[in-house]
Amino acid sequence: MKRITILLTAALISAVSLTAQNKRLTLDDVIGGKFSASGAPAITPMADGESYLAAEGNCILQYSFKTGAVIDTILNLNTVKGDKPYMLGRFILSPTEDVILLEEYVSKIFRRSYTANYYIFTIRNNKAEKLTTGGPVQVPSFSPDGHNIAFVRDNNIFLVKLLFNNAEVQVTKDGELGKIRNGIPDWAYEEEFGVTRAYEFSADSRMLAWIRFDESQVGSYELPFFLTGPDRDSYSQELVSYRPQQYPTAGGTNSKVSVHSFDIKSSVIRDMDLKLDSTSYIPRIKFLENDDNTLFIFTLNRLQNKLEIYSGNPRSTLCTLILREEDSRYLDEFSYMQTQFYGTQFIMQSERDGHNHLYLYGLNGRLERQITKGDFDVIALHGYDAKSGTVYYESNESGMYDCAVWKIDSKDKKTRLTQERGTSHARFSTGYKYFINTWSDMSTPYVVTCNDAKGTILRTIESNADIYQATLEYVFPAKEQFSFKTVDGTMLYGWMVKPAGANESHPCPVILYQYSGPGSNEMLNEWGAGFYPGAAFEALLTQKGYAVAVVDGRGTGRRGSDFKKQTYKHLGVMESLDQVAAAKYLGSLPYIDNDRIAIWGWSYGGYNTLMSMSEGTPIFKCGVAVAPVTDWRYYDAPYTERFMQEPKQNADGYHDASAIDRINKLHGRLLIVHGLDDDNVFFSNTASYIEALINAGVDFDMQVYPGKEHSITGYSHRKHLFTRILRFFDENLK
Repeated sequence: MKRITILLTAALISAVSLTAQNKRLTLDDVIGGKFSASGAPAITPMADGESYLAAEGNCILQYSFKTGAVIDTILNLNTVKGDKPYMLGRFILSPTEDVILLEEYVSKIFRRSYTANYYIFTIRNNKAEKLTTGGPVQVPSFSPDGHNIAFVRDNNIFLVKLLFNNAEVQVTKDGELGKIRNGIPDWAYEEEFGVTRAYEFSADSRMLAWIRFDESQVGSYELPFFLTGPDRDSYSQELVSYRPQQYPTAGGTNSKVSVHSFDIKSSVIRDMDLKLDSTSYIPRIKFLENDDNTLFIFTLNRLQNKLEIYSGNPRSTLCTLILREEDSRYLDEFSYMQTQFYGTQFIMQSERDGHNHLYLYGLNGRLERQITKGDFDVIALHGYDAKSGTVYYESNESGMYDCAVWKIDSKDKKTRLTQERGTSHARFSTGYKYFINTWSDMSTPYVVTCNDAKGTILRTIESNADIYQATLEYVFPAKEQFSFKTVDGTMLYGWMVKPAGANESHPCPVILYQYSGPGSNEMLNEWGAGFYPGAAFEALLTQKGYAVAVVDGRGTGRRGSDFKKQTYKHLGVMESLDQVAAAKYLGSLPYIDNDRIAIWGWSYGGYNTLMSMSEGTPIFKCGVAVAPVTDWRYYDAPYTERFMQEPKQNADGYHDASAIDRINKLHGRLLIVHGLDDDNVFFSNTASYIEALINAGVDFDMQVYPGKEHSITGYSHRKHLFTRILRFFDENLK
């Protein structure tokens, strides 16, 4: 069996044969990353199709895909001349592969964005120099010819011309904090469309185009920063300070967006002639790789159920509509954010036939063929070889909660490139001759291999044998998959771990962990299933005598668009019904104590914890809601309105979806947790909810974390948080 061949190296076979030590898990083991297996290395494929670059310590090395051998040392930071970073971090290779941008991280902005110092490293002379002396910048990018580097500083776009002694040119001058952003998105675009860079070079490197975000009319929220220690020098520090953040809530004003172009030679700025509603989104722009005068502009109406793609000329500014995609409910962002262009064609994803599939278009917007078909969902598009007509992608056609790598040719002949049950994710070489594959399943940490175009494994890069052995020594419980039907006939799927010795004579309490958000999945056949990798936290709970179960209810992904989108306009209603149904099913099992059932979750999972505990069925003895949305009128417009429309258009839906509005039905002991510096789900959600609890005379437990954001990061804070959660379960379920 290939899986065993991959995993059980001689060393691992020897280790497995040893008697398990039955070690006791600790919270330090879980949150300290003891079971965080190594994944695929961060690689930059080279144009030759045979090699890639990867960082190793303070070196950038060139590796052979086929053999894994080091071909060359491209950079050794210890020998680099000139100005250079103090240590090697991320790097960006120029299209001409002769210059590398070296990154020196400075500070975080939002979830994905940050500022950094950058250094231009020229390979041929082994010398580095500062990209700019003006201070930290964002999202630098090379022009296709490698002669220019653009970046954003202080909300303005700048250009460094490498052929002119690195002369720096300021492209825009109207950027201003809290008002105008050029080439970088506002918080809402970054959070909900996943974009950090909003500018592009033309194929001939003569034009630059960008999206301008006017957020001057967007509502501002003052994020509090509380003094967490005395100023021992002057004792004059304010007890609290505030940082304003533009945040468009549901029904509120979004940034006004527009597209502009810059002629690098003549320094002329032009405004693209887009006839858009002022509430429209422009989530993406893209210059074509083989056409100097065509800029594709993706636009989306406010309700996000109509996508229009325009072909724009950056010099004449004329924009022509070439494609419109509509949905009776909403369009997921993958349909436009993951569109890929190949010469005279592009591939777009769509759920128009009930599942997410791939469609091939000409540049005029004419559909040439539907590439994939069937009762499955495409999960990722990897590429298209125009010469052979072969498309490389990932999908769950081998199993609803699995993911495999496939290729399909122009005659619709499909070949599965990864054979193991579980989850595979690939990174292809230029030309698709090789790919680095990362595979895992629920009980096996990531196995990273290099495969050829037929899927044959050429070598194993990482087996994570030590992690696998650790799970045996700690006796991780087996994840048991199960399914059941709700009262309306909906089949739901989940997995469960339970403590040793749980039986009809000694029934145990059960804790439901869930996220439940639209298109999400916690029921996955991969190492990442569970709150921590390997379901280590769930294993710790079983060690303490609890069973833990995960059930994906209606609205979750991998089951087609109708299953996912049936929660449209009524978030939280079906999701909470399904967690109640899961609790009832679990409570019917002979080894589960029906009187000791709990539920918990984070973010949307925290929201659905509140919704489930107040669904009206008194089945949960207790629950933990971390960083929950409590009313969708408090959350950001792009996300909320995609699923709920605007409040004025769906007043009943917003009422039904409000955890606050159903607080009179809350049953069970509640622990609510929030970071005071959460810039995603603002603390006002929890503040409003606890005020309603107080007014309703409901007792509750609460934990806040000053200075902590949505993820409540940091070892000491995570340890405190999970210690608090464990104590809460012990107090209410033991």
